[in-house]
Amino acid sequence: MADEMRVQLLEQIKEQGDLVRKLKATKADSTQINEEVAKLLELKAQLGDGGDAQQKFILKTPKGTRDYSPEQMALRLGVLDKIINVFKRHGAETIDTPIFELKEVLTGKYGEDTKLIYDLKDQGGEILALRYDLTVPFARYLAMSKITNIKRYHIAKVYRRDNPSMTKGRYREFYQCDFDIAGIYDSMLPDAECLRIVVESLSALNLGAFVIKVNHRSLLDGIFAACGVPNDKFRTICSSVDKLDKSPWEEVRKEMVEEKQLDEAIADKIGSYVSKRGDVKLVNELREDEILMKQPKAKEGLEAMELLLKYCDIYRVTDKVVFDLSLARGLDYYTGVIYEAVITDSEVGSVAGGGRYDNLVGMFDPKKKNVPCVGVSIGVERIFSVLENQIASQGGKIRTTEVQVFVASAQKNLHDERMRILVDLWDAEIKAEQSYKKNPKILAQLQHCEENGIPLAIIIGEGELAKGVVTLREVNTRVERTVPRDKLVEEVKKWLGN
Repeated sequence: MADEMRVQLLEQIKEQGDLVRKLKATKADSTQINEEVAKLLELKAQLGDGGDAQQKFILKTPKGTRDYSPEQMALRLGVLDKIINVFKRHGAETIDTPIFELKEVLTGKYGEDTKLIYDLKDQGGEILALRYDLTVPFARYLAMSKITNIKRYHIAKVYRRDNPSMTKGRYREFYQCDFDIAGIYDSMLPDAECLRIVVESLSALNLGAFVIKVNHRSLLDGIFAACGVPNDKFRTICSSVDKLDKSPWEEVRKEMVEEKQLDEAIADKIGSYVSKRGDVKLVNELREDEILMKQPKAKEGLEAMELLLKYCDIYRVTDKVVFDLSLARGLDYYTGVIYEAVITDSEVGSVAGGGRYDNLVGMFDPKKKNVPCVGVSIGVERIFSVLENQIASQGGKIRTTEVQVFVASAQKNLHDERMRILVDLWDAEIKAEQSYKKNPKILAQLQHCEENGIPLAIIIGEGELAKGVVTLREVNTRVERTVPRDKLVEEVKKWLGN
């Protein structure tokens, strides 16, 4: 590439970069920003086409994503197994949906978070986007399949064009772990069970102390109306209140007043409500508020909360639940009870959240037929971060395999017999392995068992073969005993407790 052309191209790249930064700073339309970013990348690619101007390739995962080592995957699978056991205990079945949807399926469902949806280029005449969560695809699935009741769980990856905070478990690609109950049922019965499922799941994972904050969208709407919030600002003010778990009231109030043009007096009235939290006594306190009780939505929300808290008491989760008026959950599709679980002694924040969304399915049904739904999403990525930190601080080690038995030889040229023993163990569905060297040293084999947490070793030598026996060795205690070769599988199963 000629020097003059290279200089011109660098100048174009600088101008295009300035334009992209300006658009981002002014929060321009995401489509426009994506188009200008694409132009910038094309210019940079042209610069890289010159043989003497090749850009250095950086080997890394994309921002907001990560690789997972065998230790991390073992931890993840263990967490998911425990959660799935809870879901199955409550009668759930599972489904799966595509990782991308028609863009029109996703837009208009997430309020201000719609800007975080990953758009895809037009492929084959369809405008697509990566799924933002598992709830909207679930609603689309119900409407498309004409399903009116189901209890399902879904564990899969979702994608958000967010500013990642890897240390706090915030990613752009991550797993969601959802449980939902769809169908027409009596008030608060499914909702209370979802809270019980959160308690069972977090308790099974030994994450430490946690609390589940609960509130009701109708009550919030009643509070906004009582405070004088214009109807067309309910959702955007709700999104501001939703930030109270991360930002102090002063910052949230400033956003309401300066960015969303809410009257200062109205903002202050909202502040007097969202600072309240408690138990069923708070329900009674709010009933004494004459201005609030003039709002039908507020009455409806308080009656629902009273019933929910009663059921929580029956389900023995009252000690984990707090009625918190600052909880808003910014997503537009929530219509009733909302909840969020937080680890109290960790900075990782919310580890589960959900609520009732009765109108979402109807948005996809041609006849606008609604299927009431309530569900919870367990934030497994944040849970992984908490558990990884716990293990690191305790100096613990995670087993990455489930091998139960290692077949070892004490002398040379016995690999054929090791293989025969392995076949017998595998046929009996016993998890077993050996060294891939024909003549490994016995100490190296036993050290492998200790380092990888393999509990049992089978040792063979020429003397054992001549007598028709093998040696069983408990790796931890180093206790050994001899068993007949033809009784080996039976003895191993007995030792393993199978």
